[in-house]
Amino acid sequence: MGEKKRVLIVEDEPDYASIVQGYLEKEGFEVDIAYNGVEGMEKVAADPPNAVIMDVMMPEKDGYDLCRDLKGDSRFAGIPVILLTAVADHVMTTRYSHHDGMSTEADDYLEKPASSERIIESLKRLIQS
Repeated sequence: MGEKKRVLIVEDEPDYASIVQGYLEKEGFEVDIAYNGVEGMEKVAADPPNAVIMDVMMPEKDGYDLCRDLKGDSRFAGIPVILLTAVADHVMTTRYSHHDGMSTEADDYLEKPASSERIIESLKRLIQS
C-alpha cells in the first residue's frame, strides 16, 4: 500500500479529536492533532500533512481563517482541507453558517457529528490513496 498518509486534525474539543483520530488510525492513517488554528498552522508549516480536517469554531484562529491561510499560501494550497462543523445549515445570520463554510476554499464540508464512513470516504477521495 506504500507510505502511510498523514492527516492533521485541528479541533478544540479533545474528546472529538480523539474519536476522529481513532477512526483514521483504524483505516491506516497516521494522525497528528492541533487544538486551535494557530497550532494547526504551525504544525502544517513544520511538516505538511497529506490532508487537514478542521473544526470551524475554534479559539485564536478559526477554521475559516486557517483554511484561507492554507489555501492562500502556495506551499500549502494543494493540501486538501475538510471543514467539520456543528453549525446548522439553516443558520444564515452568523459568521459560522453553513453558507459561509461552503463559500470557503475548503475541499469538503461535513457536518458534525460526521460518521466515520463520511470522513474516511472524503479523505480517500481527496488524497486518492
